[in-house]
Amino acid sequence: MLLPLDAPLILTLTLDEAAQAHFNALRQQYFPPERNYLQAHVTLFHHLPGPEARAITEYLARVAATTPPLPLQVAGLRFLGRGVAYDLHNPELLQLHRSLQTAWAAWLTPQDQQRLKPHITVQNKVEPAVARALHQQLTAEFMPFEAAGTGLTLWAYRNGPWEQLQQFPFVG
Repeated sequence: MLLPLDAPLILTLTLDEAAQAHFNALRQQYFPPERNYLQAHVTLFHHLPGPEARAITEYLARVAATTPPLPLQVAGLRFLGRGVAYDLHNPELLQLHRSLQTAWAAWLTPQDQQRLKPHITVQNKVEPAVARALHQQLTAEFMPFEAAGTGLTLWAYRNGPWEQLQQFPFVG
């Protein structure tokens, strides 16, 4: 990876293979095809500074080395107005996010300074009535289930599909 980068960086939680496949299939089914150029993901930070890529990757490597895989409770659905997402719960993930916010406080945008509400969007940018109907359908069928966060993935945002830069598996 070329460091530093001129592109903003995005940090996501890596999901276990089964959960990734499940949410990718839902996204493929419900996301508008012309806008669906990303796999399902849990965004932790939307805009970290590319010029700080080296410091960010070094820090993430240290964090991942001491973080065990995180059990995630897929707890319900969220109506987004023009889309639908699955809510995720795990107190350790929220604590991890807060510690990253503290470490990177000087670099964070207002959006990334907010409290994390982890979710996976499976539909977005549709008419509200379409989103409401899907929310009602998925809510009626929903049964809580478990997934796992298995690490962190750092991406470069280049005004379109994200470029994967590096993965940081949780070793614990």
